[in-house]
Amino acid sequence: MGLVSRPARRPEEDSAADAELLRRVAAGDRGAIDDLYERFRRPAFALARRVLADDSLAEDVLQDVFLTVWRNPAGFDGARGSVSTWLLTLVHHKAVDAVRREESHRRRQVRAEDDLALTAPIQGDDVEDQAWAGIVADRVRAALGALPEAQREALTLAYYGGYTQREVAALTGTPLGTVKTRMLAGMRRLKDSLGTAVPGGASFGDGGAR
Repeated sequence: MGLVSRPARRPEEDSAADAELLRRVAAGDRGAIDDLYERFRRPAFALARRVLADDSLAEDVLQDVFLTVWRNPAGFDGARGSVSTWLLTLVHHKAVDAVRREESHRRRQVRAEDDLALTAPIQGDDVEDQAWAGIVADRVRAALGALPEAQREALTLAYYGGYTQREVAALTGTPLGTVKTRMLAGMRRLKDSLGTAVPGGASFGDGGAR
């Protein structure tokens, strides 16, 4: 006699089971948060890893998400969707926040390195090049600061963060077409502001995003 396979659980059954786990979390059941973690660990990590491209940061995001769930399970609103949708939305938001923190840290490092380079001893013909580079960097920062926030964010992530247009779209939760439009508009405004400030006639947009 052949083995009888166990019927697959229906989505509504999974949703009800998830809601029950969250109810137990709200009641202070530590085992429930462990069960919830085991159930969503793989998809949550995959999403965080896709946004961050870093295993360690993705693990940190997961810990932060489930700590948030443990501390505030009432943040879930069943009228807005399922537990899985809520959890993965939390993961996405916290992963994007982590990217922005890392990008801010990188920008501070770059500024510190630029400042160090400008104060270091300079010899011979390097003086003019270093002075020109400082002027250009200041003008680029000033021109970026004058852009609308959405254009500035897209260009900063693309050119200083090294992200492609598709990655910028994923990081900011914005449609790819909108990101392309913002970057094109931002580059045009930068070109108008900077003119031929860069030696050799190159413009800020020459780096190209993909």
